[in-house]
Amino acid sequence: MATWLKDAIFYEIYPQSFYDTNGDGIGDFNGITAKLDYIKSLGCNAIWMNPCFDSPFSDAGYDVRDYKKVAERYGTMEDIENLFAEAHKRDMHILLDLVPGHTSEEHAWFTESKKAEPNEYSDRYMWTDGWLCGGAGLNYIAGESPRNGAYIVNFFKCQPALNYGVLNPTERWHKSMYDPACIATREAMKDVCRFWLDKGCDGFRVDMADSLVKHDDENKSGTVAVWQDILGDIHAEYPESAFVSEWGKAEQSIKAGFDMDFYLDWMGNGYNSLVRDYEAHLNAFASLPESLDDSTENNSFFKADSKGTCDHFIDEYMGRYEQIKDKGAIALITGNHDTTRISYGLSEDELKLAYAFLLTMPGNPFIYYGDEIAMSFRSMASKEGGFTRTGSRTPMQWTSGDNMGFSSAPADKLYLPVDPAENAANVEASEADQNSLLNTVKTLTSLRHSQADLLDKSNLEIISRKPLVYKRGNLLLAVNPKNTDTQSRKLAELTGDAKVIYSIAINGTQPGIADGVITLPTQSFVVISC
Repeated sequence: MATWLKDAIFYEIYPQSFYDTNGDGIGDFNGITAKLDYIKSLGCNAIWMNPCFDSPFSDAGYDVRDYKKVAERYGTMEDIENLFAEAHKRDMHILLDLVPGHTSEEHAWFTESKKAEPNEYSDRYMWTDGWLCGGAGLNYIAGESPRNGAYIVNFFKCQPALNYGVLNPTERWHKSMYDPACIATREAMKDVCRFWLDKGCDGFRVDMADSLVKHDDENKSGTVAVWQDILGDIHAEYPESAFVSEWGKAEQSIKAGFDMDFYLDWMGNGYNSLVRDYEAHLNAFASLPESLDDSTENNSFFKADSKGTCDHFIDEYMGRYEQIKDKGAIALITGNHDTTRISYGLSEDELKLAYAFLLTMPGNPFIYYGDEIAMSFRSMASKEGGFTRTGSRTPMQWTSGDNMGFSSAPADKLYLPVDPAENAANVEASEADQNSLLNTVKTLTSLRHSQADLLDKSNLEIISRKPLVYKRGNLLLAVNPKNTDTQSRKLAELTGDAKVIYSIAINGTQPGIADGVITLPTQSFVVISC
């Protein structure tokens, strides 16, 4: 594992919405470079940048047209190389977004692959062997190429699936994952990784990492084997490179060779029960209301007036954590470009407690741009394949000035409209407010960096679930997110040397320890050195 991951706190950037330096209404590489000091001031020393490769942007860049070119709207190759260099000067690291499972239909490989005449790229993608032959359980598109066959797609029509093979071929057109054509696809992806690592990037967040081999088994043994090959070579050549998977099952991902796996925000899962339980009671794929009201059930654990518990999260998380804690890490997120913003279901005070928990757990935390100021989710028309996700991708709110400081372009030229609310949060105002969410985040990240026990990925013990008390080495941490009652518990860990080193008291009454008992007033959090 890359040594720099030990104390890394990541900041996810959606580049088109972060900061525009040339006045065209779209964020750019130079905008990220200009804000590196701000990101570092948050306590974030690593960045995950969403797709920036050449693309027609039918799916916000997750449809790659050329893996070795940058999208012109973000700048030049020199601009991104300068971004890498400036980040490294500040002891910061940058992950790019790698989409290995499919390309754009405009990629040169696919242009060749869809030709009727056999060529080097004929089997770079998955094709059936007849124009009336379906995908045998896989999504497919037929009738759009000179080639006699249908091509398999991973997501949208514009995203033909690259061919890594089928675990157990049953159709004439299936390729074994060890077929030379499928091995060539792996080698091509290794080549992409080498290209960008040589340019100065520090690794990759890998999109849909668990989906490479088709008709895989429940353990994803085919896809695991493919990644073991790819990452085995890349890690050997670039030992300080880091790879983070969008997988959702850390025990499989870490076995595959990834350094870290996201605890994904799947509807109804443990993470979801902490901060987005309302999704279980809404159609998250339909248009969402502008805000939640009392008619929508929301039993998120960190919702102050809810009856939600931490049980689902603890059971699910610990089951995976115990399997990987000495081999890799689980990444906890505030949100990302695919989720409804965390502020949609939680107030700023509730977010302070949620972030306190997320930023003191093992692994490497990820903060989605704008979540540090509780930027709002707004339901809006789809942009570049965003659909219901679009409202979480709006421009960063830097100031209260024109376009909230995002761009000097006319408002109607912006990538997406900025928040029109008079009280819309912004960085400038948040920095000036001592009690802001932003300043709470800064304090929490500073605490994390200063405490070796919080950086150790393999030391977590759940002591109690109500109140939620957990142990990280010599630190005891506890949270009571509810506004209904004070919670207390006698703990053997509370010796005479125990002392409070940090606390949050939303309602003004501080947590306390006395006679071996921890007392947590409503909506409070505490860190105790034992």
